[in-house]
Amino acid sequence: MSYPVRLIAPEEKDVLYEKYSSCNFHTSKADINGVCLKLYTMSDATMGMWEDNFYAMSETVRSHGRVICLDDPGRPLEVLYEPMAKTAFLFNFDYYGWVKSVALAVAGDVLEDEHQIYSVHGAALDIDGKGITLIAPSKTGKTTHSWGLLRSKAARLVTDDWYFVRLSDRRPMAFASEKNCYIDADIGTIWDEYRDLVEKSTFDNKQRAVVNVRWVAGKGSVIPMTTIHEVVMLRRDRSDPEQMRELSPDEAWEYLVANDLCNPHQMVRDERKMRLRERFFRQFLSQTKVHLVNTTASPAETQEAIRRLVQ
Repeated sequence: MSYPVRLIAPEEKDVLYEKYSSCNFHTSKADINGVCLKLYTMSDATMGMWEDNFYAMSETVRSHGRVICLDDPGRPLEVLYEPMAKTAFLFNFDYYGWVKSVALAVAGDVLEDEHQIYSVHGAALDIDGKGITLIAPSKTGKTTHSWGLLRSKAARLVTDDWYFVRLSDRRPMAFASEKNCYIDADIGTIWDEYRDLVEKSTFDNKQRAVVNVRWVAGKGSVIPMTTIHEVVMLRRDRSDPEQMRELSPDEAWEYLVANDLCNPHQMVRDERKMRLRERFFRQFLSQTKVHLVNTTASPAETQEAIRRLVQ
């Protein structure tokens, strides 16, 4: 993880509330799969991206969790998280991608503890009524290939980054987390279909932007949920000549464990939480078909391999 997380007691949270209560915050409430997450920030840019990124929650709804962004040169870059109040203090963050990921993690903490709904750091699409998910460590092509699949008229995007899952004795149901996507500027050079969208977008200091893919893919191209049938795990290993292979549920779980569940944004990692996540993922993987795809080939070649698997 690129930022440290430290769990704090309610008493320390109260001290921090008091210390920073005089700050002139912008505030906004987001609806993240029914969880009300409240942002506090003094950055106009962060506020604007947040409101583009997430669906709005009614201001009359009390927040279930809070993300408080603070600039304090006397402190290191870190997250202090109080798990009882579901409150995260983000110190000296200048990257919106971390802000939104912490918000999703806090919402996930609420859903995991109170509703048995679990987080997956992955992309999810519906292709002709069949749910597909791409799960991968950072920088192995999750967003690239979810947007690549979306070029097909048979595909609809649920999310390109994070979704929530409710399990039953039937196939897993995946629910979207965001209204719009936060993308790298290079998506327009990889897939020409998105070049105009990229050129019309305003990028932040990390060359990323919140964009509305519906402007390119059409109004029916984004949906709120799907039923997951296929799991495609991605990796980038130039020492392995095999492009793809099927994984058993145990092999898929081992891959997730070796890669921090492909999710560096987990606020609480104690024994109880990890036991819950293992139980969830083992059932999730046992109810789906899983393949591992090596993304060392060109994006076009890898995309073709993924399409052969899921179509």
